Amino acid sequence: MKGLMQNWPLRVSSIIDHAARFHGEREVVTRSVEGPIVRTTYKAIHLRARKVAQALTRLGIKEGDVVATMAWNTGRHMEAWYGIMGMGAVCHTLNPRLFAEQLVYIVNHADDKVIFVDLTFVPILEAIQDKLPNVKAYVVMTDRAHMPATKLKGALCFEEIVEAENGEFKWAEVDENAACGLCYTSGTTGNPKGVLYSHRSNVLHSMAANMGDALGLKSSDTILPVVPMFHANAWGIAFAAPAVGAKIVMPGANMDGQSIYELLDKEQVTVTAAVPTVWLMLLQYLEKTGAMLPKLDRVVIGGSAAPRSMIEIFEKKYDVKVFHAWGMTEMSPMGTLGALKGDMADLPLEKQIDVKVKQGRAIYTVEMKITDDDGKELPSDGKAFGHLMVRGPAIAGAYLKGEGGNILDKDGWFDTGDVATIDESGYMQITDRAKDVIKSGGEWISSIEIENLAVGHPKVAEAAVIGIAHPKWDERPLLIVVLKEGQSATKEEILHYMDGKIAKWWMPDDVAFIDEIPHTATGKIQKLALREKFKSYKLPTATAAE
Repeated sequence: MKGLMQNWPLRVSSIIDHAARFHGEREVVTRSVEGPIVRTTYKAIHLRARKVAQALTRLGIKEGDVVATMAWNTGRHMEAWYGIMGMGAVCHTLNPRLFAEQLVYIVNHADDKVIFVDLTFVPILEAIQDKLPNVKAYVVMTDRAHMPATKLKGALCFEEIVEAENGEFKWAEVDENAACGLCYTSGTTGNPKGVLYSHRSNVLHSMAANMGDALGLKSSDTILPVVPMFHANAWGIAFAAPAVGAKIVMPGANMDGQSIYELLDKEQVTVTAAVPTVWLMLLQYLEKTGAMLPKLDRVVIGGSAAPRSMIEIFEKKYDVKVFHAWGMTEMSPMGTLGALKGDMADLPLEKQIDVKVKQGRAIYTVEMKITDDDGKELPSDGKAFGHLMVRGPAIAGAYLKGEGGNILDKDGWFDTGDVATIDESGYMQITDRAKDVIKSGGEWISSIEIENLAVGHPKVAEAAVIGIAHPKWDERPLLIVVLKEGQSATKEEILHYMDGKIAKWWMPDDVAFIDEIPHTATGKIQKLALREKFKSYKLPTATAAE
């Protein structure tokens, strides 16, 4: 027997419809690429998104076509997003930090027909346009006064084509399972792979993300998504915020500590989200200037593990609640969030932080387990390390065009590639990527835990750990350190600080000091590049064991 409820399709266009109708005057504030702060509203974005859809229709874009954006977090980018998706096309976010050859591959593999591009990134597309035969037009996201003398063929001015339309556009009535968004993985091995989101998956993810133990956004909140819209959909915030009518503050191209602080302060931001490197810059600025964050209530940290020292500073010095998060492009992207359970509220702060250093509990719509190498489920005891497996309605079931073959096991589980523990309360903690885990004497060592401990040293700016071949133990950890500007330290000083804080046999066998640690396009440490750099490195303990 079927239920007798209305068949109301879950389409992304319903989100901006709701925001315009019930929160129409709520602001979307942007630090524009051109410079000034620009203010608009959900009602205005709703109208201009429909104008974008009209303009694309005039350019020959049809339902199912792929339209790309290469842009910062701005109000214009939101207008393009909702216009593209609302007309039934697929919005493909391009990461400008990728190498030119990767971008060429991605644009051609996705069959992008039109590309919206911010002024900053015009030179990137000018350099590769001759290798993009299927792109019909480039829309530069600015007004006529700032339109560059570009070499892009068929270049159009965003403001001109938008304002030429009247906005009388009816959203496409596509099936809720139709594709609406496309984001490629960073491609650390082989070519990047396309993750194709549906209207249904994005709407469900937004509702799950807005639950109280997840982002918990309210109409009274002001959120600053520092995480880029070209990085896993800005963690879904550009959908979640309008769904509840929260004010959005868009940082544009300026990600330095001072610029982020100015927006947090002047716009009275209550919630913000970014990767740890952004918060390191902000905290350094606050330390240097003595500025405070009186309005900020909570900060979401994801992308890579947040060091305990960072969480402690936010919680103790600035009275800001930290929510550790984890997810991936294939998960839309949110998987876990580190909200405390009710019985933890009375714990001493140090005990609460013991929980907050973990990546958190699975949000509703995400199932999660850990398995051994043979696929056998391991206990959730906080001790067993295993391959992290997930499934749910906003998790990829395949990659675009079948790349990578069948990515699910026989029961529909997706292997995240992470190694993790899950404790008795359901809190998950990433200990490594499967390919980065250090196997010493048959036991696994967490490089992430060592890195986060090392970053707590007052002289250390950044740290990475890789496994180095060892004649007795197979592999042993090498700690690679970048010191803060103007600081000097010895190997003994760093190891003394770490002594007693981790298991004795986890202690690094050596410390190497370098000027800079390489990062991927999404800001993660490039362990592959470090392993190549240190491939001939000889540990002092290796010589003694030979």
